[in-house]
This record gives sequence, C-alpha cells and structure tokens, in this order.
Amino acid sequence: MIKENQRLLNQLHVLSDGVLVFVSMLLAYWVRFSLLGGIEGIPFSYYVALGGAAAALCLLSYAMAGLYESYRSIRFHREAARLLSVTAMDTALLVAILFVFHLNNMSRWTLVLFFCFGSGLLLSKRAFLRLLLRRFRAKGYNLKHVVLVGSGPAAENYLKKLAAQKNLGFLVDGVVSDGGPWGALPLLGGYDYLEDLLNQRKPDEVVLAIPGADNGKMPSLISVCEKTGTKASIIPFYAAHLPSNPQVDNLDGLPLINLRRIPLDNLGNAFLKRAEDILGALILIILTSPLMVFAAIGVKLSSPGPILFRQERVGRNKKPFKMYKFRSMRVNAKETTGWSTNADPRKTRFGSLIRKLSIDELPQFFNVLKGDMSLVGPRPEVPHFVEQFRENIPRYMVKHQVRPGITGWAQVCGFRGDTSIEGRIEHDLYYIENWSLLFDVKILLMTVFRAVNGEKLKT
Repeated sequence: MIKENQRLLNQLHVLSDGVLVFVSMLLAYWVRFSLLGGIEGIPFSYYVALGGAAAALCLLSYAMAGLYESYRSIRFHREAARLLSVTAMDTALLVAILFVFHLNNMSRWTLVLFFCFGSGLLLSKRAFLRLLLRRFRAKGYNLKHVVLVGSGPAAENYLKKLAAQKNLGFLVDGVVSDGGPWGALPLLGGYDYLEDLLNQRKPDEVVLAIPGADNGKMPSLISVCEKTGTKASIIPFYAAHLPSNPQVDNLDGLPLINLRRIPLDNLGNAFLKRAEDILGALILIILTSPLMVFAAIGVKLSSPGPILFRQERVGRNKKPFKMYKFRSMRVNAKETTGWSTNADPRKTRFGSLIRKLSIDELPQFFNVLKGDMSLVGPRPEVPHFVEQFRENIPRYMVKHQVRPGITGWAQVCGFRGDTSIEGRIEHDLYYIENWSLLFDVKILLMTVFRAVNGEKLKT
C-alpha cells in the first residue's frame, strides 16, 4: 500500500513539515509572551506572517538540502545533523530579514524558541516515521526490489549488510552473473540477459557488484541500466579499501575518489576538536586533582621508582610521544614491548587498585593539553607493536591520521585489552571517517557510564 501511494505520502511529508514549522512559530510566540510574560512590541498578525514565511523558507531549503530524498539507507543521526544545520541557517536568515526591513520590535527570543521547537518537532516526526516504516518493512510492506548483478566478495558483503538490517526494506529478487549459481539466491541469467530481465521485471534498483575479473563489462551493464531507465548503484570490487564516506573531487569533469579525506581535515572541525580537548582536559584536571594527589602518594609508598610511567607511543602522523600514566608496575625490562594483562605479575597491589579504577590513566589529561593526545580517539600503541601490526592488519596505519585518545569508539564497544586487533581497527576507522562533536559526546558519556559500572576502558 505504501509503495503504491508513495507520491501522495511524499506530498504529505512535505506538507506536514510546513505545518510543523508554522505551528512552531505560534508556539514560540505563546511561550514568549504568555508563559514568560514578555511585552509585545508588534501585533500577533506579524508573527503569523513570519510563521508563514518561515514555513516557505524551510520547505525550500530542506528540498535544496536533499531532506526529501530517500533516507532509507542513511542513518538517522546524519539526517538529524543536516536538518538542524539547515534550520539554524534559516533562523539566522529570518533574523537578517527582520533587520533589513527594520522590524526591530519583533522578539529575538521568539526566534530562538522557534528554532528549538521547530527542530524538536521535525526530528520527532522523522524519528516516528522511521520507526513506523521499520515495522511495516518487517512485515513485508514498502519493500524495494533489487536485482544484484555479479558475484564475489563485494556482492556477498552487500547481502550480509542487508541481512543484518532487514528494516531497510530491500528485497533482492535474484542474481545476474556469468559465474553460474551462487549463494541461496536464484540465478536469473547471465550478463547478456540483463536488458530483457529489466524490461520484464522492472525492479526498483540494480546493484552492480561484479568481481574484478569482469570489470571490463561494467560500461555495457551501466548502459543497459540507463537504456531501460533503471536506477543503478555500484559496489566496486575494491570497496574493501574505500572509506565508509569517500570524498569525490572533480578534475575538470573527471571524478577523483579521495581515499583518505576525513572530517578532521577540515580546519573548522579541527579547531572545534582541539577546543573540546583543551576545555575538557582543564575541567577534568581540576575535578580529578584530589585523585591524582592520592595516586601519586600511593605509588611512591608502594614500590621504589618514579611516580609517573612515561612510555613511548605512536601518535598523529606517526610521530612518537611520551604517554603519561601513574606507575602501576614494578620497574622492569619489558616496559617498551610487554603487553600488560589483567593478571600481570609485574603489577603492585596499589597498582592493581588504580588500574581497576582507571586512575592510572588520569595523567593523560596533560598529554591532551600538550596536543599529543585527544580526549576521544584511537588508542595509541608502542612502536614495537605498530611495526608488527602495520604488516599484518589492513589499513592499520590509517589510525595515525588523527590524535590518539584516552578513550575511543573501539574501547566503549568492548575492543580493549587482549581483544581482536582487526575489530579494534574497524571501529577506529569508523570513528575517524564519521567524526562529529556529537559522536565525541556520545563516546564520552558511554565511557562514564561504563566506568560507573566498573568496566575498564583502557588498553
């Protein structure tokens, strides 16, 4: 039913956005002047007109930002971030319009409240729609029929992703391949049969995931999709070497895929990340100073040796630095190559206590202030292990594009200590390629939650 009435549903989606934006302005007016007791400078009718203008402006900007395109395979936080940024720009534009037309008596606080209410209502509506559509798709409604062209690792990985996220609503009808029967899906025919198949079945989408050996056939397969007017998506056979969000540059019309451009390459993002680190480290140093004094005294009394343990680690751009910890072990000869474990015989009794509570990690806040580390990022390794892993773990060295962190996505997801290096790197790369301030906040909150529940987060 949903698919047959998709056009009507899309129109209702746009119309409801306009209504919510308009209602948000009226709600902001009511809160500002009724609940908060503000003094009206101009008649209510002006705010009604402003609400109508805001609705028209937002609908236009949302359409231009692609917010009415299919978000079936895009995570909600990305849609939310785009909507918030566009709504913020629209609100700023409304303020500028009021200034240009000398409407200085209109309440600026009303516009602030409008942004808050509008964002909240629009995000709530989209979250509700996603949950509703997931339930429909789980029951077999609103499915997109897909023909998979090709066989091999890329096609297999695509099917695994769909199997893990059935709520996306993609249904693969079968496989087109010259390689014969493959997997549990029916073989619909060879590559030469694709045009007849598309004309007969009229699927919603074709996914081209042909292996490298068949790559020479890609132009003709794309041509068939264009000839039949079928939407086509391509999973290149080298997809395993691409980031999750590859950047495409344009060289006089020639697309260039940039394999290693990340959000923190942007100067604005880098500035925000560094500001977050400096402010956060200063606050945390002040809050944890009594614990650090306690730890320093305890380490000094528990065993001979220095209070701080300085170990060389590999940081951003593969540059070595000295990472600080409170010493939890007796001075030994394996400090640069030994990987500590929970039952490590080198630990002192006091060292076991501060390691269990992660107090030994607190001096790393000073590493953050120095710029060697970040509050959130991939955990740094000693050079000895970096040299081992770089040869055996694909894309291992990519983690050194950013500052290492005290905590990170891999750690809060359980990849810490003596766990899978491949799993750890997979999570580190996901963090690097999908960085945002909100993502950092999420990781920090998860770190606190796990620490309160007694879970160790370090490596």
